[in-house]
Amino acid sequence: MSSNSNHLLNNRMIVILSILIPVLVFALFGLKLDWKPPVFLPPIYASTNALTALILIAAYLAIKKGNIKLHKRLIHVALLLSTFFLVMYLLHHATSESTKYGGDGILKLVYYVVLISHILLSVAVIPVVLITYARARNKHFQQHKKIAKIAFPLWLYVSISGVVVYLMISPYYV
Repeated sequence: MSSNSNHLLNNRMIVILSILIPVLVFALFGLKLDWKPPVFLPPIYASTNALTALILIAAYLAIKKGNIKLHKRLIHVALLLSTFFLVMYLLHHATSESTKYGGDGILKLVYYVVLISHILLSVAVIPVVLITYARARNKHFQQHKKIAKIAFPLWLYVSISGVVVYLMISPYYV
């Protein structure tokens, strides 16, 4: 397969995944499976987000030190953790009602600002991370480096804000 057709394949796959994942998440919010998941799922996927954030920081530090091999391994781990998170998140929301935030005042405002920004950026980060990964995989390192400057803070924010949302909502789980 030529480099150009490989590039087109990557672009098509990125577009498909960038549309399919949010549509799947949205669709599963309307679907309720008749199965009660273990109550420990939300802390697991929140911990997965926290671990992803730590791995992303380690990957950033590795590339800053010129350790490309470690950076690549850590990014692969971060991608696997994000995929695991997504599966756990979908399983939780396909089997459980959404938990309502019970706080009030300024904390309620903070919660919704973090939640809304987390949701919007979690959709936006999908193509950005996939493009960044594809550029590195195709050895387009200058282009990879440019978009990684956007992907890293976005992905890190989504991971950290996911943990913050969990910590803020966890007292209200039934």
